[in-house]
Amino acid sequence: MPTLYVVATPIGNLEDVTLRALRVLKEVALIAAEDTRTTRKLLTRHGIRTPVTSYNEHNHRAKTPHILDVLKDADVALVSEAGTPTVRDPGTQLVRAALLEGFAVMPVPGASAVMAALAASGLPADQFLFLGFLPARPGQRRRLLAEIRDEKRTLVAFEVPHRLTGSLEDILSTLGDRKLAIGRELTKLHEEWFRGGVSRALERFVQPRGEFTLVIEGSKEGLVGSEGEALRMLRELQASGTKAREAVAKVAAMLGLPRRTVYRLWLSLG
Repeated sequence: MPTLYVVATPIGNLEDVTLRALRVLKEVALIAAEDTRTTRKLLTRHGIRTPVTSYNEHNHRAKTPHILDVLKDADVALVSEAGTPTVRDPGTQLVRAALLEGFAVMPVPGASAVMAALAASGLPADQFLFLGFLPARPGQRRRLLAEIRDEKRTLVAFEVPHRLTGSLEDILSTLGDRKLAIGRELTKLHEEWFRGGVSRALERFVQPRGEFTLVIEGSKEGLVGSEGEALRMLRELQASGTKAREAVAKVAAMLGLPRRTVYRLWLSLG
């Protein structure tokens, strides 16, 4: 049965593409691309001559029937402008349509700005909440942030340069001066990282340029039971100058918690 391949492509550096992705892009009959110019740069770099058709938020309704027709006889690859398709792009509609028609849909995993930012943030990555792009309107943005004020998982969001300052101000006023990591232009020539408090980030990014991924620590308020007690004890030990290994071992033994859990709480203190 013909297959729709959902292929992850580089988020910046053209070397960040898997061997499997290149093979699939070479072997399919058609590539449906969110941005044909960006996709053709990748294909040219690797000597791939597969036909490309645009598939974006403006034409996906008109293009879906054509792509499904191609799928009746041959494989098709779906790619986004950068990263993994269907994450903040119109690819989801094509995937749904292909599944409804009974076609096989298979992922070809690879680059992801979300996972790249989490991995290098220094914040807990075992659980996280992805927010996509924060709302453009300040009122909607503040309401969203208020709704997740008590969310304990790490938060990940995308932001554009002309809204970064407003978003950081809203994060500061709504969530407090939390730790965060900001990756700018991830994997690109001018990649830049900031790690620190929200207030310091506002001082750093006075005239922001490029694409931003924000990784924000989750709420430490409202922790109850043993983890809440562990966090309180760790703060006191840290303030007294106790080293991480000794503090984690002591608290884990006193409260009967796994050392891994206590160490995660220690890291959250910064």
